Amino acid sequence: MRAHITEHSPRLAALALAPAVAAVVLAGCSSTANPPGGSTTNTTTSSPTATTSGGAAPTSTSGTSTTASIEIGNTLNYGSMGTTATLDCANGKSLNVAGSDNTLTVTGTCTTVSIGGTNNKITFDKIDTHITVLGLNNTINYKDGDPKVDNVGSNNTINKGS
Repeated sequence: MRAHITEHSPRLAALALAPAVAAVVLAGCSSTANPPGGSTTNTTTSSPTATTSGGAAPTSTSGTSTTASIEIGNTLNYGSMGTTATLDCANGKSLNVAGSDNTLTVTGTCTTVSIGGTNNKITFDKIDTHITVLGLNNTINYKDGDPKVDNVGSNNTINKGS
């Protein structure tokens, strides 16, 4: 039994650390953070806008916000406050989202999804296996898939359909 736990411990450690890394990064950020391999164009106005490209990174962000996006293994970890963005799960990545007041569009097929925070509005193309929603007042829509749904927070709405 111990060997079985040891085989999965690096993966479990990465999954356990992902939300903590996102929280630490968000706590220290005062502007939009770039994920590895991405390029960013910043326009400073009374309402800053940043556009980021590079695979799993958000393709657009708007409003005054703080954003952190990092990919660990096959899991995207996205943390933000007050952004509008498009993320790409490609074909089978997992996604962790933390933050509040975000409007996100997620393309591709996510294997598993975990969402924490408040007042997030997230639309997915497809979720395959599992979705967990923590927090308050989140609105989650997925167009396709048959995931197991765990609604652990309060006043969250999780719907299948357009």
